[in-house]
Amino acid sequence: MALTIDLGIAELAATRFAISPLSETVSGLQQLGGLDRNPLNLRWLRWATNELARHPLDLTHTWPLIVNERPSWPGFLVPAPPGSGGSIDDDLAALQRTSPAQVRISLRRVFGDELPAAAAELAEGPVAGLRAIAAELRAAHDRLIAPHWPRIRAVLETDVVYRAKQMAAGGVEKLFTNLHPDLRWNGGRMKLSETRRRAESVVELGPGGLVLMPVVLGSPYVLIKKRTSTQTTVRYPARGVGTLWTAGTQERANSTARLLGRARAELLEALRSPATTTDLARALGITPSAISQHLRVLRESGLVTRERSGRSVLYTTTALGASLSGMAAVSARDSASAAHW
Repeated sequence: MALTIDLGIAELAATRFAISPLSETVSGLQQLGGLDRNPLNLRWLRWATNELARHPLDLTHTWPLIVNERPSWPGFLVPAPPGSGGSIDDDLAALQRTSPAQVRISLRRVFGDELPAAAAELAEGPVAGLRAIAAELRAAHDRLIAPHWPRIRAVLETDVVYRAKQMAAGGVEKLFTNLHPDLRWNGGRMKLSETRRRAESVVELGPGGLVLMPVVLGSPYVLIKKRTSTQTTVRYPARGVGTLWTAGTQERANSTARLLGRARAELLEALRSPATTTDLARALGITPSAISQHLRVLRESGLVTRERSGRSVLYTTTALGASLSGMAAVSARDSASAAHW
């Protein structure tokens, strides 16, 4: 079955990209709860599980809303970011601006008239309830997302740059067709095919165009809000997630290490997902100045490239660099596929 979005000229003109720390926080918690778990997040899941075993989070108000047996969850928990990508404080402020009426409507849409305890408490006192949820999500973000946010953000920003280039080269048809295998674009309509969906349905667009949001710590599926009081979000898996958590953990191919040296071989491995010099220094335990020197050599050799994204300069491997480090990549994939969480 399919979920259909009808887009006119005005909606297409207002469509934009955004990244959201809150989206990553909610998605990460759902991954921990086993909801549409993505095997690409295995390393983060192990780390987060150990972190929570050491010091559990209090998610009394939030967890029952986002991890349950229902086929959906309250969409107001991840509102459309007001800009291209703000802070967790901006996201949580938008969450708390949800009107009491919208909170109650969304809760009943998800849970029905007989609300479970957490949802009933929120419906009874939406303002205080949203404040409590925001505090819990802020704590979850600070513990589970913030330590990895620079690299997560780099992947998200690189995905947005890539998609924008696609749209410039081939228009919205190329953009939507290549966004995810389940998405199709035809005659002003975007269709999301889902084997899990039991009936055909049409999205009731929120004000303005779509907000396209890449997600790192999310499911392998596309998530579209069917109804919302803010802009309609389309959250999809970001490119480059597969290599995000491998920096400093893979065994280097001996031939690559002999040719380039240990440090530069590790850089090639790490740069199969984009990163800044600061990200690389933190991940590999090398000083930023040494990282810069190695990157200069690798760039001059045609093995890495760089591109400015906002205030940051992101480095990533070229096709030649990826080919050179390919033996290590194959080894890492084989090891990951054999692991169990």
